[in-house]
Amino acid sequence: MPLTLLLHTGDLKETRKFYESVLGFDAFDTAEGTLTVEKQGGKLIFTELWGAPDGFSGTIYFTVPDADSYFTSIQNKVDVAWPIQDMSYGSREFGIKDCNGYHLAFQQQV
Repeated sequence: MPLTLLLHTGDLKETRKFYESVLGFDAFDTAEGTLTVEKQGGKLIFTELWGAPDGFSGTIYFTVPDADSYFTSIQNKVDVAWPIQDMSYGSREFGIKDCNGYHLAFQQQV
């Protein structure tokens, strides 16, 4: 079953710019003043309805075909939470913090 997250943002324009320009996601306006961002089948929806996020205790994982190449393409444009590395649980991944403070991880199975 597909999963879609609805996340809070204080600024849809800033969020769109970050996800399009920095991360290379497609972004489009959706129902009720929301913004949907998507890359390789991974999708997030943002809304300003409840204002800026007031905390999030998790990490949102995206699976990418080549984590090393993606890391190289964005590492100087983002706040890196942890650098590209092989994890003991079988993935090669890195983490960043987005413009809203959410932690995103990009992984490749090895």
